[in-house]
Amino acid sequence: MSSKSDIMLQLRQAVEEFSTEHARTAAELALSMGIDPVEAIENGLSKGVQDVGKKFAEGEAFLPELIMAAEAMKAGVEILRPIMLHKKLQRQNVGTLIIGTVRGDIHDIGKNIVAVISEAAGFNVVDLGTDVAPEHFATKAKDTSAKIVAMSTLLTVTTPEQKNSIDALSKEGVRKNVKVVVGGAAVTSNWANEIGADGYSDNAVEAVELFKRLVVVV
Repeated sequence: MSSKSDIMLQLRQAVEEFSTEHARTAAELALSMGIDPVEAIENGLSKGVQDVGKKFAEGEAFLPELIMAAEAMKAGVEILRPIMLHKKLQRQNVGTLIIGTVRGDIHDIGKNIVAVISEAAGFNVVDLGTDVAPEHFATKAKDTSAKIVAMSTLLTVTTPEQKNSIDALSKEGVRKNVKVVVGGAAVTSNWANEIGADGYSDNAVEAVELFKRLVVVV
C-alpha cells in the first residue's frame, strides 16, 4: 500500500514527466487516502512545477516543457478541486483577492498556482489573467472591494508595470484599502520595498501564507 510520501512523490514525478494521465491517477489516489487536496498541491504537484521551473531558469529545460508541466499540474488540480472547494465552503470567506500578471507579460504558471492555493485557503479569487493593464487592476479592486491585489511578472522589462499598477490603485482611490503583494521571477524584496508594495514572495505557498497574515487570518 502506498504511503503519503509515496503519493506526494507520484504527484511530483507526474508533473516532472509531463504526464496528465499520471497526475490524475495520483490525485485520485491522494483523495482515496484522505490526503488534504491543498497539501497534495503544495507538496506534490507544485513541487514538480517548481523543479521544472528551476531547470528552465538554468537553461536545462525549455518553454514547451514548462508548459507541459503546467498542463500536468492542471490535470491533477482538476481532480482535487471539487474536494478543495467543498472544504472552502466549510471555511469563513476571508475576502477577495485580485491576481494577475502585469501588462506586457503573458506568463501565468506561477500565478495560476498561487490562485489555486489562495482559493483553497478561503479567498474569493478574481484572476485577471495575463497582460493586465494597471487601470484594470485598479477598477477591479474598487468594484470587488478587494483586500489584496497580487501582481506577478517574469520579465525584468515589465517590472515597472507593478509600480504603475500601484499608482493606478492610488489614482482610483483604493490603495489605502488594499494590500499589494508582488512576485515573479523578475521581482526582489528590494524592488517591492522601492515601489511601496506591502509584501513580496518568491513561491506560491509562502505567498498565500503572506496573504493570510495581511488580512489577519489565523
